[in-house]
Amino acid sequence: MTPFAWVLGLFLPACGASGAAGLPPPRPIDMSHLDRPASPNTSLAAPAGFTAAPDVVTPQYAVSAQRLYQDVLAVAASQPRTFLASNDQPLLQAQFVVRSAWLNFPDLIVAQVNPAGPDASTLVLYSRSVYGYGDFGVNRARVTTWLADLNRTLTPAKER
Repeated sequence: MTPFAWVLGLFLPACGASGAAGLPPPRPIDMSHLDRPASPNTSLAAPAGFTAAPDVVTPQYAVSAQRLYQDVLAVAASQPRTFLASNDQPLLQAQFVVRSAWLNFPDLIVAQVNPAGPDASTLVLYSRSVYGYGDFGVNRARVTTWLADLNRTLTPAKER
């Protein structure tokens, strides 16, 4: 943690913590009833027709939901300053905390995998800032990066 982050942590407590600490324990999120804030500090990647309009449309993958979930966990683990906050295996939902490099600002990411058949599944990624009104496009860039990394190992079903 940088000295800047330590000082900032005096005013914004989550910035003074490390890893997934400093934030309330995550609870499962019902992604089918996601209510996005009006502020421009979130990004949603979801299949076409998702209840909350996605910023990025995700494809259907030609793999089981369990396989897609494991691959999403691997992609998240490969990202810098990304920490697993919760892993709800039965729901196929994981939540992560990503910290900014200089000020240790936490962002929250939820990954939800949904079965779409025995060998098909879909993915919802929701990234949002804990502090601030805007995010300078960081959350959208994050979901785009995670999807690109995932697509390097998995081919979406409609591209096969």
